[in-house]
Amino acid sequence: MSDKLFIFDTTLRDGEQVPGCQLNTVEKIQVARQLEALGVDVIEAGFPISSPGDFNSVIEISKAVTWPTICALTRAVQKDIDVAAEALQFAKHKRIHTGIGTSDSHIRYKFNSNREEIIERAVAAVKYARRYVEDVEFYAEDAGRTDNEYLARVVEAVIKAGATVVNIPDTTGYCLPGEYGAKIKYLMEHVDGIHNAVISTHCHNDLGMATANTMAGVLNGARQVEVTINGIGERAGNTSLEEVAMIIRCHKDIDIETNINTQKIYPISRMVSSLMNMPVQPNKAIVGRNAFAHSSGIHQDGVLKNVQTYEIIDPHDVGIDDNSIVLTARSGRAALKNRLQVLGVSLDQQKLDKIYEDFLKLADKKKDINDDDILVLAGADRSQNHRIKLEYLQVTSGVGVRSVASIGLNISGEKFEAAASGNGPVDAAIKALKKIIDRHMTLKEFTIQAISKGSDDMGKVHMQVEYDNRIYYGFGANTDIIAASVEAYIDCINKF
Repeated sequence: MSDKLFIFDTTLRDGEQVPGCQLNTVEKIQVARQLEALGVDVIEAGFPISSPGDFNSVIEISKAVTWPTICALTRAVQKDIDVAAEALQFAKHKRIHTGIGTSDSHIRYKFNSNREEIIERAVAAVKYARRYVEDVEFYAEDAGRTDNEYLARVVEAVIKAGATVVNIPDTTGYCLPGEYGAKIKYLMEHVDGIHNAVISTHCHNDLGMATANTMAGVLNGARQVEVTINGIGERAGNTSLEEVAMIIRCHKDIDIETNINTQKIYPISRMVSSLMNMPVQPNKAIVGRNAFAHSSGIHQDGVLKNVQTYEIIDPHDVGIDDNSIVLTARSGRAALKNRLQVLGVSLDQQKLDKIYEDFLKLADKKKDINDDDILVLAGADRSQNHRIKLEYLQVTSGVGVRSVASIGLNISGEKFEAAASGNGPVDAAIKALKKIIDRHMTLKEFTIQAISKGSDDMGKVHMQVEYDNRIYYGFGANTDIIAASVEAYIDCINKF
């Protein structure tokens, strides 16, 4: 019988720590329900003491899903644990995830402490959490840079204190796969009572080895992996859920199984990308736009003769249907609704009608509508309640002439207009916008991304604007890249 590998998804906690990727509670519930449908065993729903928003999200996610375990993160602090337990009150299956740094660097510089005191604090936190829940996970932060002998002492102590899962994070993404695998093997062989707990991996991608390290951990005895959709997360990201799931599926010699319904991977990848305004790089394994594309003549010839010559994964296995219904201006509401449901988006009739109107306008401009276009349209209603809305934008530009923009805004029902010239159409449009919104704002970052490859395609714009010494993130999408830029700037302003 195959071993079970538990999938612990931290998209809504570690993944949401990426600047500009914050979700509201409704969006988090949408993702959580898709994670449940995907087959994730544990959903880390947030860090309740960090903010009222995180606290409320853990409560609402606990109510929204049925069978996955809902996990809340804490530090090894009693108040953190108290708040986490309160946030988990409605969860059908609940887990508190507590822990402390164990590397000499963390012990000395972060805690100004010593090894013995850290073990005492770790044990106390686990025992305190066990007063609230039976399922307690302990994380040894920076375990990747903790010497194995001391780490084994910590792990043994927290298991004796009642930890049911012990997380061995490569917090900085420093370890080599052989080194991380050897660390897990050392713990499996040297910790008394190790089989009373599940050993978990939590690997970061700073050196591009998160998935390799995770698999090295699994092959040496870890039976839980902590992952995110699309590999999003702090700095360079976390281990990618889709990569681990498909490695297990493709390598039949690895006698391990997961609950993951791999055919739901692509839809949730696109949904998370859209909700978090976080583009998936085209060459991303499993879910990137080019993951199943073949441009080399040699490759194309081989694939045409037998697809297995260059494809080890059937696109259908990850939810990519190369025979899907093509959406055009002649498609009806039923086709649009069906595609949205396939992508994990459920809407009431009123919202569907509104999106259908926008869909028809877009379909008249484009040759074909892709999944990313649909998700952008579905996400557009998130801006409907914004205080500031773009009424119109008119720009004149060209070679040898100075660009001029006229703009109209609706601010809480009141109409404002302004015009300005600038060094290019986007500069002119933003200067006109600033004439109406008379605040000292500085554009820090401006990124344009085409969803696919056509000149008539939807363009996404991501912006960072500094105001009052704080950074705000905005997003806009439009077939007109100048309009998308203004929408992204307005999105930033609406947030402050």
